[in-house]
Amino acid sequence: MFIVTATELARNFRTMLDRVEFKHEQLIVIRNNHEVARIVPGPATMTALDAMSDIYNTMPEEAAREWIKDSRKAGKDDLGKVRDPWAS
Repeated sequence: MFIVTATELARNFRTMLDRVEFKHEQLIVIRNNHEVARIVPGPATMTALDAMSDIYNTMPEEAAREWIKDSRKAGKDDLGKVRDPWAS
């Protein structure tokens, strides 16, 4: 938790937001010697790579083998095609 005056926040807004976003710090904004606001970090985000990074640890061994086999069996030509998910 980091306490900052409204004036200091206005003068260093980008730096303060960087502290919230990257250091996951909570800012308490003070004006006229009392707390007027809190700025808290947003929810954590996850990329697709992050989500899939430990799939081998969570997937049963047999399912992982089948998944690898199926992914290798698919032709490279299929990768460029867009499939309509609503088509039956």
